[in-house]
Formats: sequence, structure tokens, C-alpha cells
Amino acid sequence: MPAPPEPPPAEAAPQTSGLALAGPDPARLPRHVAVIMDGNGRWAKARGLPRMAGHRAGTEALRRLIEGCVEFGVPMLTIYAFSTENWKRPAHEVRALLYLLQEVIDRQLDELDEAGVQIRHIGWLDGVPPHLQAAIGRAIERTAANERLTLCVAFNYGARAEIVRAVRAVLAEGPPPDEVDEAYLERHLETAGLPDPDLIVRTSGEMRLSNFLLWQAAYSEFYVTDVLWPDFDREALRGALVSYAARERRYGVVPGAEATRTRDATAAGGGAPSRGRGAPYR
Repeated sequence: MPAPPEPPPAEAAPQTSGLALAGPDPARLPRHVAVIMDGNGRWAKARGLPRMAGHRAGTEALRRLIEGCVEFGVPMLTIYAFSTENWKRPAHEVRALLYLLQEVIDRQLDELDEAGVQIRHIGWLDGVPPHLQAAIGRAIERTAANERLTLCVAFNYGARAEIVRAVRAVLAEGPPPDEVDEAYLERHLETAGLPDPDLIVRTSGEMRLSNFLLWQAAYSEFYVTDVLWPDFDREALRGALVSYAARERRYGVVPGAEATRTRDATAAGGGAPSRGRGAPYR
């Protein structure tokens, strides 16, 4: 018997990014990702290294994170770099962390600027060495016109202190109580004018916010990975984005009830109900 004809050659698969292969709709990707970078000390301890070796390795993970956000099209990234509570660490570690931040700014500012990254600071400069204050100011000023990725660095930041300061500022203005609403208070937060984070990622498996963006996280999705921060890479970021894209964000609304709620509000003369800070990123 004659041999059966050979099957036609398979068509080559189109070249796509790893994120595209996972199938999420780009429209469902987060506009704003916030990251709690945790696990540097444990990473170093597991390798018999000093804690600062873990912090230094974490700067390379940050570089990969920024590159991944640019690649996948995430327009805003906030990182928890140094909390107000971190001042309680041993003095030698605090000094080393401040030096490391200065080093990262000096070493990477040219690259970040060329990549179109705009740097913003969330927090306060009280107690920060003058040379580091100057470096932060230079980075902000130099990258102010960039639009590809907004990188918000939460440095010397704590959410409870942020809310207390905002309340004090409102009290100092002395508005009538019935004029003070969420939007009024938000104008006095460190993040005024910025969208709330859609996705908060925490590394090292810890299940807590650690005083990070408490107000802004009201409707954020959470993603916790056991990966220690120095090992966080492109694939780890992709996993977080894929998980987010598969979720249904409800903002307190029962699925299928949104149209009814909108119709009822319009019929009552109130117009369509507001989605508040869920507005599109601009």
C-alpha cells in the first residue's frame, strides 16, 4: 500500500509576549500597581549574607519591575521604599538604606529618564539628610515631563501619619463640617490627584498592608506571592497581572445590578451614580 501523505507543516505560532500568551485582555490590566517589597533580609539570611546584601539585590529586582511595567503597559507604579517605622531599625542599617537610595538615584537616574519614567515622591523629608533631599529633588525635577511610566516612591511614608496630617490640614482651613467629604480629604493626602492602586502586590508571603496606602487601598485587589523581593522578576509580575485580569471588580455592587441602579437613579432625577475614584486613569 502506498504510504499516506504527510500532513502539511504546522503554521508558526505568532510571536507574542508572555503576558499575551496567558490570555488576559489588555483592557483588564491594572492602571496602577503598588508593591510592598518584602523579604530582603530573609533572602540574605538564607544565603549566609548580611542584610544589606539583600537590600542591594532588591535594587535589581526594582529595575526588573520597572522594565516589566513598561513592557506590559502599566502606566503607574508605586513602591514602598522606606516607611516611617523603618527609622526604628538599627542605626547602621538605616544609614546604609539611605546611602543605598542615594546610590540608586545617582546610578539609575539617566536610564530612568531616557526610558520615559516620571519620578514622584510620596512621604516627607523630615529628618532626611540634606544630600539625599537634594538628590530626590533633582530626580523629580528632571523627570517631571516624562509620561511613559509614573513611578511613585513612598519614602519616609506611613499611611496613618498621612491621614492625620490631612485631617490637621482640613481643620486648619476650617470648612463647615458638611462641606468635608471624601474628595475634600483626598485633596490633602500625599497622593492627591493620583488614581488609587488597582492592584497591591506583596512579596515574601506576608498577609498585611504594613501601614501602606490605607485610605487608597479601599477597593484595591491584593496579590501575595511567596517569592522574596530580590527574586521577583518579569514572570512574577506577569503572574500578578494575569491574576488581576481574571478578577471581577465590583466596588460593592452586586453583578447585574449596576444597570438597574443607574436606571433608577436617573429616573429619580439624580443622574448616573458616580464610581468615585474608579474613574479612568488620566
